[in-house]
Amino acid sequence: MKKTILTIIQVAVTVGILAWVFHDPKKRAEIAGSLRNAQLSWIIAGIITYGIVEILAAARWQILLHVQGVNISWLRVCGLFLIGIFFNQFMPGGTGGDVVKIYYLLKETPGKRPQALLATLIDRVIGLLGLILVAGVLVVWRWEWLTQGKPIPHFEIGWLFSFSAMKEWLGQIPDTTKLLYILLAILGASIAGIATSFVITGFGLVNKLPAHFPKRDIFVDLSIAYNAYAKAWKSSLAAIAASVGVHLASFMVFFCAARSLAAPVKFWDLVSVMPIINTLSALPISVGGTGPREGLFQTLLNELCGINKGQSVAISLTGFVLILVWGLIGGLIYIFYRPSEHAKISKIEQEVAALEHEIAESE
Repeated sequence: MKKTILTIIQVAVTVGILAWVFHDPKKRAEIAGSLRNAQLSWIIAGIITYGIVEILAAARWQILLHVQGVNISWLRVCGLFLIGIFFNQFMPGGTGGDVVKIYYLLKETPGKRPQALLATLIDRVIGLLGLILVAGVLVVWRWEWLTQGKPIPHFEIGWLFSFSAMKEWLGQIPDTTKLLYILLAILGASIAGIATSFVITGFGLVNKLPAHFPKRDIFVDLSIAYNAYAKAWKSSLAAIAASVGVHLASFMVFFCAARSLAAPVKFWDLVSVMPIINTLSALPISVGGTGPREGLFQTLLNELCGINKGQSVAISLTGFVLILVWGLIGGLIYIFYRPSEHAKISKIEQEVAALEHEIAESE
């Protein structure tokens, strides 16, 4: 029931935002005009660039698997990553590509299932650390540009109890600045979560967590993984470096999309807004980020870079198609994937969750 409700919400959000983005006939004409003139050379460059994203991500994962003594061929790792992209793009609901690729990895490594799962959990953490590093540097460096040099207007506590006062105060803050602060709030919460997991692990508190503590199994599993990867610190640093490369290359995909449409946007301007777009569109409120991503491109590129709204949306759509190409390749790999049998999503979720609990209980 929860998954059904989440899926309905995601579809509703996607359809609602897309309807808002495309409701203006003039904007639709601008989008169509931009897409008609797309340059094939930059489209190809964008497809290749996203291939580099996945190569770096697969390299990061393989480094972390090797630390756990899990040896799987490079082609298998890349194949599992592409299957993950396919599910991320086409599967609404709470099941992401990560869960699916973990499931099939476990089938590939029957003798090292716990180690394979721990490596994948750390892969998520290191992916998040890479985003925090890249976003942090870009936000500090481009703060004046991102906020357009406009400070947050004075705020009084009493306005919290006055809807009209709050509405007026919020109206004085540019939309781009609001989005920037939402990014900072999300990254701040992520840092707090990672720090909490380190504290719980470092002070040996993990086994004292109550049995019904939210996400207790994950905390226990992470504590085991942290110990292993702290010892293999060189490999961990290499994985973090690969993660930084993953994020920067993913930003480049949309720069290629912008260049293919001859959009007058500077490289560092586009790169500076991408952490906001990628982070907010990754929130599980829509189908594959579709809808929020187009709305964010429209707002940020129009207000910060002076790109018309139609062309801004066209950049988003083009970048999405470049990624979608690899998602479709992942779908083909999934269809012919061997030796693992295909399984229902419910079975995949249950088996991964059961292993997480099994590892936690063994400690």
